[in-house]
Amino acid sequence: MNNGFFSAIDHVQLAMPSGAEDRARTFYASVLGMTEVPKPAELAKRGGCWFESGVVQLHLGVEAEFRPARKAHPALRCVDYDGLVSRIREAGVEIKDDDSIPGVRRCHIFDPFGNRIELIQE
Repeated sequence: MNNGFFSAIDHVQLAMPSGAEDRARTFYASVLGMTEVPKPAELAKRGGCWFESGVVQLHLGVEAEFRPARKAHPALRCVDYDGLVSRIREAGVEIKDDDSIPGVRRCHIFDPFGNRIELIQE
């Protein structure tokens, strides 16, 4: 029984430093295989980038006093976990496997800005 008001998360926003859009594109599009989504014109003036893959959207917004989210993080379910992890390793990104939840295959990675991202095998 659903007794809440919410049906899904529309997007997750992560912070990034000013002027680092190309680094974001390299990581989120080239390494993670996400597609960049154009930001509305008014929001594009603020900098940052939006990406999507399937129904998952990640928005990267510029934060003046940027500090990476080292603990708080999005957790993304992966259709091809092994393929994605292999692709990430080939790109030279450090992967921290985590077997602390029995029966759940997952790892943590960090984007170029130090934001933590959890990947979970579907």
